[in-house]
Amino acid sequence: MDASPPAAHPRTVAATGPALTDDDRAAWERDGFLVIHDAVSEAACRELMARAEEIVAEAAEDPVSVFSTHEQTRTSDEWFLSSGSAVRCFFEEEAFDADGELAVPLERAINKIGHAQHDLDDTYDRFARAEVFARTVEALGPEQPLLLQSMHIFKQPRIGGEVTCHQDATFLPTDPHSVMGLWVALEDATIGNGCLWAEPGGHRGPLRRVFSRAGATDADGTRFTDLDPTPLPPPGPDGPLVPLEVPAGTLVVLHGLLPHWSGPNRSDRSRQAYSLHLIDATAHYPEDAWLQRPPELPLRGFT
Repeated sequence: MDASPPAAHPRTVAATGPALTDDDRAAWERDGFLVIHDAVSEAACRELMARAEEIVAEAAEDPVSVFSTHEQTRTSDEWFLSSGSAVRCFFEEEAFDADGELAVPLERAINKIGHAQHDLDDTYDRFARAEVFARTVEALGPEQPLLLQSMHIFKQPRIGGEVTCHQDATFLPTDPHSVMGLWVALEDATIGNGCLWAEPGGHRGPLRRVFSRAGATDADGTRFTDLDPTPLPPPGPDGPLVPLEVPAGTLVVLHGLLPHWSGPNRSDRSRQAYSLHLIDATAHYPEDAWLQRPPELPLRGFT
């Protein structure tokens, strides 16, 4: 285990420069995250957000499925559990009034789009397989990366929901651990509109729990299984988490065991982001993992 103290601030590298250096890789090993500024162009961010608008406009006829990371309110319905091979919209918890009617316009009601648009939509396919991502993963991540899931996260103004402190390996476990997150700020992310917070060095801790299917069919729902009693760090500035305030176009790479969190967005500005999760083809992906793909849509790498 690396006993060196975590960095006080995220290590940043230039996306347009050469391959990551030994110092960059050492910072990744120490902190469990890496911030890469100017990784994605403004035009590419705008293109992805425009495509998301088109998808959301078609969501009026979709079933109402609310996304939440709060265990007591998580919706593990068939719409969610079958989304590993689909492009689906999920609503914000606070988008509805007491009568169950939308309290905001549809375009302001969607929490996220997920989870296979990187394989099913041309715009997301091009974005997810950008050279900068492949180069970064080659330097830091899985030896044989497979693009498992992606999410377009809206963090809507005033009602953008909190994402409770968690480890990505809880939801996308492999044996051995291999999941890596690529998180791209499509708009400026600040403390005010719900930026990411991460625990430097927290990836050296244990995996606390696993989220899995409770049975053989989507209708059987899901369950959490506790693995280790070590508590996750408390959210906000009073604990060990540090805010990752970044401008649009920034890439944040996240280790699968790294505790991270984002608070609710009570500002009048959205905080759109694109998140892509990868696993190693050499690792075992469990059959009871919540996200599954049918044989006709196999996982792919960057090509």
